[in-house]
Amino acid sequence: IGGTVILFGSDKDRMDGEKIAAASTNVLNLCGETKIEDAVDLMSIADIAIANDSGLMHVAASVDIPVVSLYGSTSPSYAPPLTDKGAFELLGLECAPCRQRQCPLKHFRCMKEIYPETVFRHIEAINASQ
Repeated sequence: IGGTVILFGSDKDRMDGEKIAAASTNVLNLCGETKIEDAVDLMSIADIAIANDSGLMHVAASVDIPVVSLYGSTSPSYAPPLTDKGAFELLGLECAPCRQRQCPLKHFRCMKEIYPETVFRHIEAINASQ
């Protein structure tokens, strides 16, 4: 797919961001480095956003870029991004949506089983429709 990937998140996400950046090329880890207004500015010039159900997902939708929204313990029927540009991934496991930050069953399958290939298919479909 190509391009530069910018990782956003809080300071607690920094180590995961470093692991991703170290394992990949063209990745800029800004976890813990930006304020929300910085994220808004940077997302406004992005081609696409991939985000879990979070404030940054809604920021991406608000700056009118396509968003691939990843839902695990939450549901797009509760708080979808307000855009018609994009797609969402929801596995529909029997234990979801539990709306818990920590998996009560200790497996977190609802997010761990969303694989990169699935996200790439969403990106390809979005790119093909533009």
